[in-house]
Amino acid sequence: MSTKQDYYEILSVSRNASNTELKAAYRKLALQYHPDRNPNDKKAEEKFKEAAEAYEVLRDPQKRSLYDQYGHAGLENTGFSGFGGFEDIFSSFGDIFEDFFGFSSGRRSRSRARPGADLRYDLGLEFMEAVFGTETEIDIEKREICPDCGGNGCEKDTEPESCRHCNGTGQVSRSQGFFTVRTTCPTCRGNGQIIPHPCPECRGAGQVMARKTVAVKIPAGVDNGSRLRLTGEGEAGVFGGPPGDLYVFLHVEPHAFFKRRDTDIICEIPISFVQAALGDKISVPTLNGDKTLKIPKGTQPGDIFYFHGEGIPSLRTTRRGDQLIQVAITTPTHLTKKQEALLKDFAKLESKKISHKIKNILKGDANKATG
Repeated sequence: MSTKQDYYEILSVSRNASNTELKAAYRKLALQYHPDRNPNDKKAEEKFKEAAEAYEVLRDPQKRSLYDQYGHAGLENTGFSGFGGFEDIFSSFGDIFEDFFGFSSGRRSRSRARPGADLRYDLGLEFMEAVFGTETEIDIEKREICPDCGGNGCEKDTEPESCRHCNGTGQVSRSQGFFTVRTTCPTCRGNGQIIPHPCPECRGAGQVMARKTVAVKIPAGVDNGSRLRLTGEGEAGVFGGPPGDLYVFLHVEPHAFFKRRDTDIICEIPISFVQAALGDKISVPTLNGDKTLKIPKGTQPGDIFYFHGEGIPSLRTTRRGDQLIQVAITTPTHLTKKQEALLKDFAKLESKKISHKIKNILKGDANKATG
């Protein structure tokens, strides 16, 4: 048994409602639950889709007859299974939405329902905010449907009138010799209708500028230049079209210690030549706090060590990158006399060791020459 709500109940009309009554009921619900008026409201989205589905069935005599006799089951073989999204609704009811917003669907020259403009916002982030993600709010200014007139541009309890200059066609004709030239009507600007009593709030435009605070969720792992798309947060559509989108471009500040390479992070740690020669255990900052790194004996300048899985989360997978630690061996300054004496003794031993090594090499070459 179908769990769908009765179409007549959705539109709040009687079962013998006329097409005019159906259209008026749908107009009321479409304006009430329009996505421009209810951004990111899932319940309103469902109501908007339910009303569209109910009107689509009941306005069609054949579908309505099947529905009246067999209910929702009677529509199973008609090829109609509801609307997938806003685009399907606006595509099917483009002419109707033109009527709703004050433009006759019978005028071929008229602009049909069009989506609103997309908007751009540039957002700065600190390095750690990009690494771990964050939530923030931004203030934007955009065009929205006028709350007073619902977007039709008319003063309350008034309607648009057919343009007398073009007789509602949206175009005017003038003769030039043997030819007749048709141009856009200068009075109604091609709309075919004029608004004799404009809405005081929007002055007949159907839209007003408004400031809105938008919540933005930044996922972990975004990088400088990443772009987020907030569907439906752009400007309001024209003639009942869907709203545009808001694109948030991210600008990540560099970090004083860490450098980023894809999902890996790189840092440089200074160690003394004694630590490099003898080995040591040192504390290294990571994204999640300090971690101990073992420096092996005989470490050379530029050697690289790894902390696996201590990098940045990937936006595409669940894994994290690595942390690369490059050691920089420092030369001591401001030595004490004792330190200098020890280094001189060390230098003498190193000198003898190197000299002996060279002699062995030369001796080996001589043996090869006489062998």
